[in-house]
Amino acid sequence: MARSSVTRITIYPLAIPLRREVTHASGERTVSDSVVVAVELMDGTVGYGETLPRPYVTGETPESVISAVRQVFIDPLLEYHPSSFFDGVESIEGLPWCDAEGQGVSAARAAVELALLDASSRYFQVPLAQIVGWADLAGFGPPGSLPQARYSVVLASRSLEGTTKWMRRAWWFGLRDYKLKVGLPDDDRRVQVVLDYLCQPIQKGRATLRLDANGAWSKSEAVDRLDRWSELPIACVEQPLPRGAEEDLQTVKACVTQRLMHDESLVTLEDGARLIDQKVADGFNIRISKCGGLLPSLRLAHLARKNGVMIQLGCMVGETSILSAAGRRFLELTPQVRFAEGWYGSFLLRGDVTHRPLRFGYGGRGCGLGPYGWGIDVEPARLEALCLDRPIVLEL
Repeated sequence: MARSSVTRITIYPLAIPLRREVTHASGERTVSDSVVVAVELMDGTVGYGETLPRPYVTGETPESVISAVRQVFIDPLLEYHPSSFFDGVESIEGLPWCDAEGQGVSAARAAVELALLDASSRYFQVPLAQIVGWADLAGFGPPGSLPQARYSVVLASRSLEGTTKWMRRAWWFGLRDYKLKVGLPDDDRRVQVVLDYLCQPIQKGRATLRLDANGAWSKSEAVDRLDRWSELPIACVEQPLPRGAEEDLQTVKACVTQRLMHDESLVTLEDGARLIDQKVADGFNIRISKCGGLLPSLRLAHLARKNGVMIQLGCMVGETSILSAAGRRFLELTPQVRFAEGWYGSFLLRGDVTHRPLRFGYGGRGCGLGPYGWGIDVEPARLEALCLDRPIVLEL
């Protein structure tokens, strides 16, 4: 097959209203501010990538992502002329992680990487599952975790009434894995209300509860709260300390009984290796748009599996079907994923980029995807309708 080249990049800064407010210790959100990047190849094949930048996670914003696509990734895209799918994957893995000033651009990288993977898979008619052999990820590949994967519900309401309502709805919809946002003034009451409802199913092995502090606690606060909850049936506690306080995690780890899951502290493969070396890594929350794309997310999962670290597929609030599909590919290729988040679709978004948005069904089950790329049909008209302003078109 002939070489492929990128001829056009289109950037869509989106503003999709949410059906309900999502609240956690790091902020409140009523609108999804995804940035979608589309790359068009010389034959008209278009690939789509998406990211949701968060200043408290990677230091990026939608504006900085747009700037990075223009300033950091144009040269790599101009040089992208693969003669085969695997030639393309090698070039994609070499995409930059920092800008000229050394600032990280992992969220922007994710959008570009996902768009190129989608386009290359479609152009060369090679399923993305072929990546695992090229990357030498032993033990990875279909069906991965798909046979047992069930999506979780995240309880992220500031009010106890809202928390209780969504918990009950989720239970009657067959969801059994729950994550409660903590790091708020009424944490003790919130945890107790949820456990009053879930304690019996948890004791029977029919449900799980995780807590997520989003880095809201100091070292002493984390030790105090987790010590008080030491007898509670909590599967793990996510990000008790803010990113940058990893040295204090050793103290927290030595003082508490709960397993620690890392999120904001886990962006790169180097982050993962450091947490493992510090002996504080019980779990990795791998979010594709946070971790630079699908390839680095798979490598993080491979590192976790080699070191006995629990794997969770995470998501950003407000993901469209693009990132939902990329997450599904991750589950398809990664074995032993313990928890999965995402696929909220129209449960949360008032609009999406496909005619039939991806959304989990009863019991948190997902559906199949097409054979190439993300296996979905993104509609440019829907993207334009959800755009905050006019799409940004860059001709190469």
